[in-house]
Amino acid sequence: MTHYSAANSSFDQLKNRIQQKQARVGIIGLGYVGLPLALLFSERKFTVTGFDIDRKKVETLAQGGSYIYRITPEEIKVAQTQGFKSTYDYAHLEEMDAVIICVPTPLDQYHEPDLSFITDTTHAIAPHLQPGQLIVLESTTYPGTTEEVVVPILDKENKLGLKAARGKASGEKEFFVAFSPEREDPGNTTVARRDIPKVVGGLNPQASELAGALYGSIFNRTVPVSSPAAAEMTKLLENIYRCVNIALVNELKMLCQRMGLDIWEVIEAASTKPFGFHPFYPGPGLGGHCIPVDPFYLSWKAKEWDFRTRFIELAGEINTNMPYYVLSSVGAAMNQQKKAINGSRVLVLGVAYKKDIDDLRESPALTIIELLQKEGALVSYHDPYFPFIGKGRKYDLQMKRAELDQLDQYDCIVIVTDHSDYDYRRIVDEAQLVVDTRNATKGIDSPKVVRC
Repeated sequence: MTHYSAANSSFDQLKNRIQQKQARVGIIGLGYVGLPLALLFSERKFTVTGFDIDRKKVETLAQGGSYIYRITPEEIKVAQTQGFKSTYDYAHLEEMDAVIICVPTPLDQYHEPDLSFITDTTHAIAPHLQPGQLIVLESTTYPGTTEEVVVPILDKENKLGLKAARGKASGEKEFFVAFSPEREDPGNTTVARRDIPKVVGGLNPQASELAGALYGSIFNRTVPVSSPAAAEMTKLLENIYRCVNIALVNELKMLCQRMGLDIWEVIEAASTKPFGFHPFYPGPGLGGHCIPVDPFYLSWKAKEWDFRTRFIELAGEINTNMPYYVLSSVGAAMNQQKKAINGSRVLVLGVAYKKDIDDLRESPALTIIELLQKEGALVSYHDPYFPFIGKGRKYDLQMKRAELDQLDQYDCIVIVTDHSDYDYRRIVDEAQLVVDTRNATKGIDSPKVVRC
């Protein structure tokens, strides 16, 4: 880390280093958010160091490999020619000009925020904090986390008596703090990462300006807001908007089924309206890190203000119950064939939380598998991106991927994730029964298909 002279403020020095692409960027958390971000900075000739407590990830990257399907080993090797390194030694944080935190923010067993990854990371940063560094939190969380959790730890536990810069003036014993929510959309090939505007909210104007300069060097547009809390709420609004609308169509799907209507046909017709309508689609439940989680973060925080987010909680309840609806639909479909779930062979097709990605986080498929097993089904699965499902935070399945031959051996095939690789015509032709939760069999007219 460069030691700034009194003749030139730490703010001016860091801004100049960013503009000259001389700033050294550290990214903590090399998952689905952190690693793509590291590559963006490397492409713009920044020297990037990735930090992760998972030594397997660090070693894979050091060897020029990749553990994320959409990121190739070639991309890692190109980044390494630009100086990209990976490490689990947080002492190297002292060499960084900017440190970006991209760690998970899951829910605990009571559906309350689990900030342990953020707090553990912040405790690890504090002893290595340097004057003039920029610390940016990207992890999705409730409004107030940056100012109420991250800043106090950094202020208290650093070894140099530094304080987060507040107000309009910055001194030599200060560091800068901002929040900038990640907006990753795994599997999206229509919008380039650089074209996704980056929201930034700093603890003071200088922090906002520095964060804007840093992200503005790799994104085509930055969107400044007044505070870290405003940026945190922005991210929650984006995802809760999706959560609520998905809950709406999920509820309408269940109603349409009772009324003998095709919800997919209805959505397609409604989508022809050129204004006032944006299509959302039903499914077997929500997956991914953000949409199933974020509403609960805000609902939990709202209680501090004696406010109950009833609308948001209802949407979360509907979406959480969708795997149970799938279980009920499978039972009803098998009952029509005079079979019980108990003792039947069931193949779950697709376990990623959405099509064409290698991401299991919060996938409804895992819940559906567990529910079917509890009912006594002999469950197998297939997914082109997962040869094995082991143990996660909320599951321990220890299952090996089945082959897609002899599909007629299964009493029921449940399409949970509609991967593009699947030949759905063949699946329907060879299966005894297909329960389709994604409308993947659209256009295939067969009495063996039940859409739910």
